Amino acid sequence: MTHELRTAVATDTGLVREHNEDSVYVRPDLQAVADGMGGHEHGEVASAIAVNVLAAWRGDLGPAVAEIARRLDAEAPQGAGTTLTAMRWEGLAFQLAHIGDSRAYLLREGELRQISHDHTMVQALVDAGRMTPEEALVHPRRAYVLRALQSGNSHDPDLSWHQALIGDRYLLCSDGLTDYAHQEDIHDILLSTEDGTEAAWQLIALANENGGPDNITCVITDVAKKKWWQR
Repeated sequence: MTHELRTAVATDTGLVREHNEDSVYVRPDLQAVADGMGGHEHGEVASAIAVNVLAAWRGDLGPAVAEIARRLDAEAPQGAGTTLTAMRWEGLAFQLAHIGDSRAYLLREGELRQISHDHTMVQALVDAGRMTPEEALVHPRRAYVLRALQSGNSHDPDLSWHQALIGDRYLLCSDGLTDYAHQEDIHDILLSTEDGTEAAWQLIALANENGGPDNITCVITDVAKKKWWQR
């Protein structure tokens, strides 16, 4: 293998909420962010179920998401739900599973682009040409999620395969970052801060500087060339 994945994680309750309903899981071949919904305890339970299933899972993420939905129905309070954005690696290829409004970004050759698609009311209006992306950023219901994993009412995720390149940097994050930080500022931090852990905490500080009203979770994965002396 000529490459390695270097992953950094940071999560924070923010400045307003008392509890962190985000859950995060990483291992060498998998990174995942889940943002719980349904109120304190309900959201925490749902996001924890999601990452606990992934922690024990090997292989395709489609059946894993179906198992999360089954576990939510069996174990979570009615209405408890979670987003999920996860990357599973096979060499330089990865499978992306996504549902909800957490996000996946790719920084490649200095350009940052979102590789997940928000399952929100405002994104549906943007897709239909009834709202501009700029209007969506400040819409009071921008956090209204249309698709999620939810006890009694789960939806199907988006599943896709992508090819990574050495030098790529990937960001998974909850909406506690993207609802309160401009993409240009996220880009600048990811581009200018080489250390992944430092970059992740800078992103959290950015959201908190803008009020920090939500939980914030960031996972940064760098696709690096393996040093010749590493085995």
